[in-house]
Amino acid sequence: MGVTNVDVDDDVLAEAAKLLGTTTKKDTINTALEEVIRRHHRRAAFQRLAERGARGELERTRRDWEARKAAQHGEGAV
Repeated sequence: MGVTNVDVDDDVLAEAAKLLGTTTKKDTINTALEEVIRRHHRRAAFQRLAERGARGELERTRRDWEARKAAQHGEGAV
């Protein structure tokens, strides 16, 4: 892990820590960065789903999801 020196707005950092439930500056910054990455992945997944819907593929997506879910729980096995 590298060391980076940055000027951070203390009020913004304090609010972020409160929202994230973190107690140190390091944890707040790392957790905030991780959240940005997760948010990006969620948006990308939503965009892919919306595109499938626009192409009329949602029913197939639902069936595929249900089949994977059933396979994970051992349902449908003969």
